[in-house]
Amino acid sequence: MHPAPLNRPLADLPPACEVLVVGAGPAGSAAARTLARAGVDVVLIDQQAFPRDKVCGDGLIPDAHRAMAKLGVLDEVMALAQPVKHLRCIAPRGGRIDVPGTLAVLPRRQLDLVLCRAAAEAGARMHAPLRFIEPLEDAGRVVGARLQGHDEARAPREIRARWVLLASGAVPQASLAAGVCDRRTPSGVALRGYVKNDAMVGRITELEVAWHRRLKPGYGWIFPCRDGVFNIGVGVAQSHRRDALGRHRMLDVNLREVFAAFTEVHAPARELMEGGTLLGELKGAPLRCSLEGARRSRPGLLVAGEAAGSTYALTGEGIGKALETGVLAAEAVIEGQRLSLGDDAVRARYEADLAALKPRFAIYEKASSVNERPWLVDLLVWSARRSPRRLQRMSGVLEETHTPANLVTARSFLRMVFER
Repeated sequence: MHPAPLNRPLADLPPACEVLVVGAGPAGSAAARTLARAGVDVVLIDQQAFPRDKVCGDGLIPDAHRAMAKLGVLDEVMALAQPVKHLRCIAPRGGRIDVPGTLAVLPRRQLDLVLCRAAAEAGARMHAPLRFIEPLEDAGRVVGARLQGHDEARAPREIRARWVLLASGAVPQASLAAGVCDRRTPSGVALRGYVKNDAMVGRITELEVAWHRRLKPGYGWIFPCRDGVFNIGVGVAQSHRRDALGRHRMLDVNLREVFAAFTEVHAPARELMEGGTLLGELKGAPLRCSLEGARRSRPGLLVAGEAAGSTYALTGEGIGKALETGVLAAEAVIEGQRLSLGDDAVRARYEADLAALKPRFAIYEKASSVNERPWLVDLLVWSARRSPRRLQRMSGVLEETHTPANLVTARSFLRMVFER
């Protein structure tokens, strides 16, 4: 049996489909697979041919595992991934706690290819490289899109669709063109690279996230991949702040300087870099967090994944919630078709589903205060090491089996940490 074709050319693009999914990352591929499995006619496009690299920490936390199981791809992903048992939080003074969880690491080049293939095998027609130029509109409703192939000299093509699902990631061009971008600047920025260092195999076995005053308002990470390769990077999850005129501007932060500081203050990072080989370049990328920065829908169009801000503010993890939002968008469309619902009802369902996720993002948004106050991590480590129950509570937050009630103030966050 031959695998379903990927990267179909612009010339083979059909004139119409039921749903056009823009972006074949986790959110877009999850949406396309869910729709195709339900018998919906889906076209999935991406501006890059697959496989392709994607700047990311590559960590798969529990929500990603659940979403992949629902999509039926978990076994295939885990056959390629490096399983991990703990999220290790490392405080400025060297203290650490290992929060148990269902975790793994798989480079996005491999993960996204698995997800995209799964969508194609379910029946979605995947075309790339195609760039989304603008939506087609009729009386204010999105009814398709105008697309450009890699050859800019050739005329763009149009495709009509009953729904367009925008899963175009953190870069805002597609959201701007679609009229749903509320904020051009990202929530955060990250810089990462891959390092080959066989001597560190067995020494770095967990998802390590480290805080230090020299890294604020950010953090550093090392995540172990397979075959002696490690994902190492730094991030600033709240890199752009509103100024006195209401405009979002980037903080005076140089990520390469933060990365250099990480290798100085965190011994494993220093040893990894000094004794290893950097595979390719350090690469940077924007982050969109906390379900903010874009409208979630407009007539005929739903926004999913990082285009909708699906990344967690504390550590920049967004794969799981990108998958989840993609599935939710697809399910809203499927229900709309099954029940012959109008646009407003489909959009209302999807918006309500995203609103139900907001408390999870609030947890990470409030917890991200440790990035600016790394001494709070010292308190957190001290507290968790004194009480197994507190560590269990932190594991529950990671696994999403425990959501602290009324998490809207720093006091309530500290209550979660310190209450017996």
